[in-house]
Amino acid sequence: MSFQKRLTLLKTNAVISVVDDDASVRNSLRRLLTSMGFEVRIFPSALEFLHKGPLHDYGCVIVDVRMPEINGLDLQKRLADSGVPLPIIFITAYEDPGVRAQAMQAGALAFFQKPFNEASLTDAICLALERSRQQTVGSSETVGKNVQAYLQISDIKKQRR
Repeated sequence: MSFQKRLTLLKTNAVISVVDDDASVRNSLRRLLTSMGFEVRIFPSALEFLHKGPLHDYGCVIVDVRMPEINGLDLQKRLADSGVPLPIIFITAYEDPGVRAQAMQAGALAFFQKPFNEASLTDAICLALERSRQQTVGSSETVGKNVQAYLQISDIKKQRR
């Protein structure tokens, strides 16, 4: 299958969430990804993502490592603890091999230092969406886990109010 056909298939019903406290990064990623045909939702903080973020069965999260209140690694842990199977791609302005290793060991799909190469990010997104589709298509067990994860995240949202 050609790259374009694969990309078109992967975009179907996929939602890419961008979580970064830097508005210029959020907006740049939104412009880039929407120009490629992706549905993109942006969030200025991990807390807002947890509070307002859509929990969807298919997609990925691009998240900054360093943010106030809840950093990217903490968001990764909360999603994993809640059973949310969304692949995570980290971006950071601060290269720290220890943080990179921690993120990757915890299941991150990719880790990029800003400024990052758009082609490399696109490849990582395609890989993330392939993984997400494999996790969700045709699995009633996954659907049940996603509903349970949604309820757990909803409880977190209620606690924050």
